[in-house]
Amino acid sequence: MSNLKYYFRHLKNRWVVLTHDLIMIPIAWLGAYWLRYNLGEIPAHFFDQAILLLPLVITVQGIVFVFFGLYRGVWRFASVPDLARIVKAVIAGTAIVAISIFFLTRLLYVPRTVFVFYGLLLPLLLGGPRFLYRLVKDREFGATLDKKALVVGAGAAGEMLVRDLLRNSPKIYHPVGFLDDDRRKLGKEIHGVRVIGTTEGLSQIVEEWAVDLILLAVPSATAQQMRRIVEKCEQSGVPFRTLPKIQDLLRGDVDIGKLREVQIDDLLGREPVSLDWQAIRSDLKGKSILVSGGGGSIGAELCRQIARLEPDALIIFEQSEFNLYSTELELRRVHPDLNLHACLGDVCDAAAVQNVFETHAPDIVFHAAAYKHVPMLEHQVREAVRNNVFGSRNVANQADRSGCETFVMISTDKAVNPHNIMGVTKRVAEIYSQTLGQRSKTRFITVRFGNVLGSAGSVIPLFQNQIAAGGPVTVTDPEVTRYFMTISEASQLILQASVMGQGGEIYVLDMGEPIKIAYLAEQLIRLSGRSPNDDIEIVFTGLRPGEKRYEELFHPDEETTDTGHAKILLAKSRDAKWDWLSEHLQTLESACSDFNEDEILRVIHALVPEKSSPVGDSRSSVPNLVKQA
Repeated sequence: MSNLKYYFRHLKNRWVVLTHDLIMIPIAWLGAYWLRYNLGEIPAHFFDQAILLLPLVITVQGIVFVFFGLYRGVWRFASVPDLARIVKAVIAGTAIVAISIFFLTRLLYVPRTVFVFYGLLLPLLLGGPRFLYRLVKDREFGATLDKKALVVGAGAAGEMLVRDLLRNSPKIYHPVGFLDDDRRKLGKEIHGVRVIGTTEGLSQIVEEWAVDLILLAVPSATAQQMRRIVEKCEQSGVPFRTLPKIQDLLRGDVDIGKLREVQIDDLLGREPVSLDWQAIRSDLKGKSILVSGGGGSIGAELCRQIARLEPDALIIFEQSEFNLYSTELELRRVHPDLNLHACLGDVCDAAAVQNVFETHAPDIVFHAAAYKHVPMLEHQVREAVRNNVFGSRNVANQADRSGCETFVMISTDKAVNPHNIMGVTKRVAEIYSQTLGQRSKTRFITVRFGNVLGSAGSVIPLFQNQIAAGGPVTVTDPEVTRYFMTISEASQLILQASVMGQGGEIYVLDMGEPIKIAYLAEQLIRLSGRSPNDDIEIVFTGLRPGEKRYEELFHPDEETTDTGHAKILLAKSRDAKWDWLSEHLQTLESACSDFNEDEILRVIHALVPEKSSPVGDSRSSVPNLVKQA
């Protein structure tokens, strides 16, 4: 019923506008005669002919108006494109009227200059009321506003945002000015809104103009630039909102509906990833692809990215029933034509792994299944080894036996000079994958990266929960730093690395600059609208078991080379002999069967001698991995 009412109201408005335009036609037509005779009396014969031809002029011009779509626009938002449409319709209508009158009367008692004056008057009579109406409405809404907005960024995004603010009805905020660090823009106006300063003077301008809200329209800003701007906004004490990053916005799709609170990703994120999607699609399209751990943070995002690349089949192998259900539900909704197989199973179950490979015959395997919670795994050594080492071995062995094209081992920066059980088990999995690759026709590739923003079990959800509970926020050490990247970026770079390697490579993703965890905690508190150590206390609890102050992406013995991709580096792997590795893994497997954790620790130390026992600064000297003869 509401849709029907809207239709009739809209239809009624269109008839009102059409009636206005039809009234303007005789005014313009007779006004043209009046101008022709110097604003004096029109001779009787000419006036009578003008009245006689008037029905023809109104009919022709009215039809042309409808044909040119003059009634698709709304007066409230009249703009230059609407004026251009009016001018085109008038020119076309005038030409048709002139030709028609010529054939009917041979222009008897019709001065030729009448058509010129008519063509000049009618656009003014049609466009003037439209723009006057918009001006009155803008002032009417503007006069009722008492909330003022300051827009940071006088570029394309800022222009579109202000335009949307001015058009929006009912209005909530009135833009009082722009801030932009490009001093060439100072004093200039965009839609009547002036560029009044730079971000350096943000706090002062907010106070002078009594600003109620700051709008950040700088979607192309780097993380460093965003941190500086957000710091200025926090100092002003005024709420602020931002547009998403440029890679998340469609071209020209900038409006107030896209505004959101500043998120930690905006402050820690990096430049948009540039990928060779043609090569990735060429390598993955039409292939059967298996993702182990496909319900986890990285695994699920990998599935989302792969689903877009038109694989022949996507197989998700996941231990968590709920995660598998959630990922399958999402993928079937977004990609209803995807050939998707959701398989519940454990990578530690060799029979289950064998069955999924024999049933679905994957061409490419992304092994993302792993235990990764560092402090917990320090006291769960056997389970960490079973899942991260032998689970990885099961999947790698089956990929080799099944003749898969590619096996991608997803690893971590914690595998470098590991101080914890999680890191050392991932390093053993790296060693096994690299060593097996030397004996296999399958390409074995390892991809290593650091922390992922917002992933399950990461520090950010923990801090957010602590802030929501009123604090305190617990940070282990004021000097602890970590590398961060977004889930989407990590997953896309994994796909890029998977098509680059020939086999045997360890690719290391460029994680940018490490971020202090204490800084991360402070920013999350500020973004929640509170003050660190005033509203929410930050408590330093000391390093946890297995935790390092500083993470590393390379071992000193790993030579790094350029790959041609700005965000992917190649680490030359360190060799291990197959017989030596097999013997130690057999001993390790027996120790797991006997639940002998002392023996497990002894063997993993032998496999990864750079594993340092004490918790502390990873920059202290550590023994190098000895190449086995």
